[in-house]
Amino acid sequence: MAKSIAQSVKDVINDSPFIAEMLIQDVISFSNLADSIKGKVERDSGKRDVNQAAIIMAIRRYAEKLKKMSSIKPITSIEYDISTKTGIYDVNFIRNDAFISRLPELYSKIRTESGDFLNLAIGSHEISLMVSEKHKALVDEMLKGEEIVETLDDLVAISILFHDGKFLQTPGVMYLAVRKLAWDNINVLEVVSTTNVLTFVVRRDDSTKAFHGLQEFLGEAI
Repeated sequence: MAKSIAQSVKDVINDSPFIAEMLIQDVISFSNLADSIKGKVERDSGKRDVNQAAIIMAIRRYAEKLKKMSSIKPITSIEYDISTKTGIYDVNFIRNDAFISRLPELYSKIRTESGDFLNLAIGSHEISLMVSEKHKALVDEMLKGEEIVETLDDLVAISILFHDGKFLQTPGVMYLAVRKLAWDNINVLEVVSTTNVLTFVVRRDDSTKAFHGLQEFLGEAI
């Protein structure tokens, strides 16, 4: 079904987060943007030769809405520690409740209190399991017969520990951190959060840049 010009413009912008950011920051020309998305708007709306002024008006209205939505009030004077843990093995596989029943066996072998890394995310269709690479053989043995979706190794977990308990109560902290990493062209493979800890899992090649980028974010954004 054909879309309205306003809806088509909104969808184009929503599919391009960096465009949305530039609109919020007032660093992009409405007329130039209208020119660049005119063809897509015409295809989505089913209309030929859509008037540029109509596209500009739709962009302007949505930009104002985005600015209101982005009025984040970040926390100040935050106390935090940032640390890294290398050698992470990540495996994603199709959910099997029989495997879930075997988790105590896995927990008994991994010593998080001694520095081992363990994170388990159970979705409706898949399970993501991240452990220290020294336990790779154990995990692979446990997963024999399971339907593996993807495995990744030599990953790095970068964790931010917030000391004052404001992390979960402050809108936008996770968004701002992810945005910073995206602007630095860093691919985040996993995001893990608890009450006071926010962890990003990245490839080793990206880890140094991600670490310094997050330090910059913590120093400037909050």
